[in-house]
Amino acid sequence: MTKAIREKSSIRIAKANYQIALLYYKSDKNKAIRYLDSVIKYSAKSNDKFFPTAAYCEKGDLLKSQFKFKEALSNYNMAEKTALRTNIDYYYVARESIAITKSEDLEEYNEALDIYKECYKYYKSKSIRNPIYAEYFQSILFGIADCFKSLKNTDSTSYYNKLGYLESKATKNEEWKYLFVLNEGANQVLKKNYGAAIDSIKKALPKIIKYKDTGNELAAYYYLGHAYKGQGNKLKAAENFIRVDSIQKLTKEITTEFIDGYPFLITYYENLGDKENQLKFITAYMSIDSTIQRNYRELNKLVNKEYDTPHLISNKERIIASLNSDKIKTYWGLGGSILLTFILGVFAISQYNTKKRYRLRFEKIIKETPVIANQQFVKEKDIKNESKKIDDIGIAKELTDQILEKLNHFEKSRGYLESNLTVQMISTTFETNSKYVSKVVNVYKEKSFIQYINDLRIDYAINQLQKNNKLRKYTIQALALEFGFNNAESFSIAFYKKTGIKPTYFIKRLDI
Repeated sequence: MTKAIREKSSIRIAKANYQIALLYYKSDKNKAIRYLDSVIKYSAKSNDKFFPTAAYCEKGDLLKSQFKFKEALSNYNMAEKTALRTNIDYYYVARESIAITKSEDLEEYNEALDIYKECYKYYKSKSIRNPIYAEYFQSILFGIADCFKSLKNTDSTSYYNKLGYLESKATKNEEWKYLFVLNEGANQVLKKNYGAAIDSIKKALPKIIKYKDTGNELAAYYYLGHAYKGQGNKLKAAENFIRVDSIQKLTKEITTEFIDGYPFLITYYENLGDKENQLKFITAYMSIDSTIQRNYRELNKLVNKEYDTPHLISNKERIIASLNSDKIKTYWGLGGSILLTFILGVFAISQYNTKKRYRLRFEKIIKETPVIANQQFVKEKDIKNESKKIDDIGIAKELTDQILEKLNHFEKSRGYLESNLTVQMISTTFETNSKYVSKVVNVYKEKSFIQYINDLRIDYAINQLQKNNKLRKYTIQALALEFGFNNAESFSIAFYKKTGIKPTYFIKRLDI
């Protein structure tokens, strides 16, 4: 940034602000937006291929995540205008962002469909199996199929799902191939072909999980729930709707599309006489109702009307009163001392086993951890040889080798110690697509991108803590910052996930 200002280069200042914005993309969205505004300001009069278009698109995505849909669309529109002048390919990226917002967030399916068809026509004029355009084209096919599905036009949905399946198969893009299989399974639910639906979804689900696509994993369980419900298998339906609830609780992402499993669960447990689970899902449903009302208030989006809010509140209060009465009758007179003795015994055994397990894990870490200073990194020729061992992953071999070489340099230079790293930041540094970097890491490192970064940091932390006793006197918060984490909690979680012990225990054992 300083160098750019000194050289009085507006486009360099814009690019520097863009890099800073990416650092705050997840941790502080408002600050990221302010830096993107600076990007737009300094690049507004340039003829750069990516700026300010990319800044408008990124800002639109951030605003959409804050449920500011009108403002998001306004920024996507600005991205269109600048891209028309400098980069026609990016124009259709912005157009797709508008279509996705209209379809997935605003439920304006016909308007979204018109935009998707416009994009389809553009990509058909290109070499759609060229790596530059293939994934964009398949994404457009999926958007068209999904819009037709939402409009209950099941025949058109099947047509575009089949077309997308054939294209993704031809380009060996496994991830998109199984997304089309999943989408057709959902379409078969609408057609009431429940057996075919279950078959398709079960084929797709393991691959969806493999690629850590949580949003579509949720969709798979949701449509499985409806397929089993259609077959009259209430137990299987409930099991899958419960999985939807679990994922929503984990991701904190609530959408209007996947919530009508809750009325089924409420009725299901009511019929079983299971008041506790009935209360649990009434409470979850009311919480989602409140969240949707708050986030979509400008759009007047309402939760499914099968259970209105006053009815839910009444049921909730009645069940709570009933449960309290049942508990008084059930537990009155039970011997508290017997229960306490049992708990203390279990706790003592648990503590002994935990200490023994921690000690064994510590000894294993000390024995197996390599010394980073002498660690031999993979040479360029080894990277290329390794890439031959793995089947084609839908990315050109030359590009795969380049990404692997850059990852190797990234590891040797300990770039992973920089905080707030994202796959977008690294892909920008590598001058390539973030999806390609993510896929190469998934396949060649056999980890998600976040796990890959965290494991590198933890290996480095283990090594440094063994070598440098001064570091052992740091607080966990200070160590977290030293090794690239934002806070003590994220460092401790990553350390435990990698080693099976907590960093405080590891340090304590080192000082014995």
